[in-house]
Amino acid sequence: MPYADISDLPSSVRGHLPVHAQEIYLAAFNNAWGEYANRADREAVAHRVAWAAVKKQYIKAGKEWIRK
Repeated sequence: MPYADISDLPSSVRGHLPVHAQEIYLAAFNNAWGEYANRADREAVAHRVAWAAVKKQYIKAGKEWIRK
């Protein structure tokens, strides 16, 4: 289930990441969703890929995510 907009992202993402990081998450998730279409664990893999993409540009400092 790819996401159409950042408002469709899970609350665990929307409630913790800045808007730009949410955009990264959305794009990475949707791309991975298509790339891993043949896997049974497609959704879990897409979420892991999306978090990895966010972590390339953001770091968690305390409770906040800040750009590197």
